[in-house]
Order: sequence, then structure tokens, then C-alpha cells
Amino acid sequence: MGLVRGMARTAVIAGTATAVSNRVSRRQANRWSQQEEQQYAEQQQSAPPPQAAAPDTSDKLDQLKQLGELHTQGVLTDAEFEAQKAKILAG
Repeated sequence: MGLVRGMARTAVIAGTATAVSNRVSRRQANRWSQQEEQQYAEQQQSAPPPQAAAPDTSDKLDQLKQLGELHTQGVLTDAEFEAQKAKILAG
């Protein structure tokens, strides 16, 4: 009887330890998840608005239009036009 009682006590203790360990692990995972969500929210708030790129695009379009007009008027050769266009699009 003593051996069975000792094994039963060990099983109860091991089961309790496992349950506590699982609960602690879940709590810790939830905390990490909350921290990640907070960091993501902070990054989203500090990110520049996507409209900041609009003026640059508008400038490029204006430059390309002027370049096209110069090419149409014969001021620029085909090679010069292509080279300048590549510079505008790369910048």
C-alpha cells in the first residue's frame, strides 16, 4: 500500500506542476503578444503618411512632360531624351 500511495502522490504533484507550468507559459505568451501588438501600434503611429511621396511623383511627371516637349520640338535627340528620362525615373 505504501508504494501505491507514494506513486499516487507523485502523480498528483507532477500533474499540478504541469498545470501550473502550462498556466505560466500561457500568461507569458499573452504578455509577449500584447507587447508585440503595442510595438506594432506604435510603429504604425510613427510611420510617415503615404501622401508624403505625392509631391515627388508630381515633380517627376512635370519633368517628364517638359522632357517630352523638348524631344518633340527637336531640342533633344532620341539618345539624350532616353538618358534624361532614365535619370528622372531613377532619382
